[in-house]
Amino acid sequence: MQKNKPSASVIGAGLAGCEAAYQLAERGVAVYLYEMKPKRHSPAHKMNGFCELVCSNSLRSDRLQNGAGLLKEEMRRMGSIVMQCAEAAKVPAGGALAVDRDEFSRLVTEKLNSHKNITVIHEEVEDIPASPAIVATGPLTDGKLLEAIETFFGEGLHFYDAVAPVIAAESLNMDKVFEGSRYERGNDYLNCPMNREEYLEFVNALVTAETAPLHEFETPRVFEGCMPIEIMAKRGPMTLAYGPLKPVGIVDPHTGKRPYAVVQLRKENNEATLYNIVGFQTNLKFGEQKRVFGMIPGLENAEFIRYGVMHRNTFINSPGKLTPWFECKKQPMLYFAGQMTGVEGYIESAASGMLAGIDLALKLNGGESIDFTARTAIGALGSYVSGYNGSDFQPMNISFGIIEGLTNAPRNKQERYTLIAERSLRIIDEIAANIGINGTYRVKKCE
Repeated sequence: MQKNKPSASVIGAGLAGCEAAYQLAERGVAVYLYEMKPKRHSPAHKMNGFCELVCSNSLRSDRLQNGAGLLKEEMRRMGSIVMQCAEAAKVPAGGALAVDRDEFSRLVTEKLNSHKNITVIHEEVEDIPASPAIVATGPLTDGKLLEAIETFFGEGLHFYDAVAPVIAAESLNMDKVFEGSRYERGNDYLNCPMNREEYLEFVNALVTAETAPLHEFETPRVFEGCMPIEIMAKRGPMTLAYGPLKPVGIVDPHTGKRPYAVVQLRKENNEATLYNIVGFQTNLKFGEQKRVFGMIPGLENAEFIRYGVMHRNTFINSPGKLTPWFECKKQPMLYFAGQMTGVEGYIESAASGMLAGIDLALKLNGGESIDFTARTAIGALGSYVSGYNGSDFQPMNISFGIIEGLTNAPRNKQERYTLIAERSLRIIDEIAANIGINGTYRVKKCE
């Protein structure tokens, strides 16, 4: 690295940390990226590379009329490394963007390791770094660093998160399983159809199955978006049929009819040798997962490559403590990013790292913060995390519900969301032009 460059530390090489490091480095900042792997792994991490996707391999919807789709397009136009690598590693997933997680991690790791402005240091950080720095150690932050963060903010919070199982494609019974996506959006999923009797027997087995013990808390709070399927099923016998197992838009080619319920499987890799059971985050014991999920038609002899697990996630009570750019109010040029701030989801974590990285780079180069406003998805996340004024701050996915609405908006939801998305992208394009970013990646248009 050249001498006399401004420099900054980034702690953690997950999605938020990698995006933050890249945004800083691309703006001439010398970045020292600290990552504790491979010397130490969290309970949920197995790979040595950066940007490991622990739960699903899906970055969710790619439609601009969906909050996640709009956020991804904003990030594309702002020059996101996560979006560059996700596009290069994508696997078929209907209207969603899903990736081969191994290839995705390899690409990000390679790009950051080879960047002239980034020095990677494989070392565990046990205290809050001096400014300028971005802490992006994720929702599984523990040990001395967690204690230091809780001391710094004067409190600590927690909730639980669950992971879905992954099964081997060759173990599926293809006499029962068939290809197809809901609403006829391609053939990117495999479907396991259930009749009424099969569905009700499955639900009964699910709600009575034995779960793995949680050692730290007897009644943990669980984020709604990653609710274990067995907990969801206990809300009522038809909850799953109207939720992750809804059969709308699906026709079983074996019968010519719509199933009573359907379990969908999504590709985990480009070779289509592994499949994720969509929506089946779980805390069932491993033997119970094999028994109960084996009741699903087509999964009778399924080989589980990875069982579902449940783990603790921690997050900061960020409102009043962080700015809309994820900077600490009590310590200038110290930022926190990722799920530990109260954003929820892969792409939201990366977006927070992007915003923190851009803002810190601007300040280190003598500039000022740019207001993305709550009229963009990126800005809305920062506004939510910094300014939520309710009584119970909880992690939040991006949605049109937290993006600033329109005056005299159309009553039709899709028309309204289209106009909001178009407004957002105009703002993003203007910001990108003003700070010298050339959106060179795939640019989506509102459908």
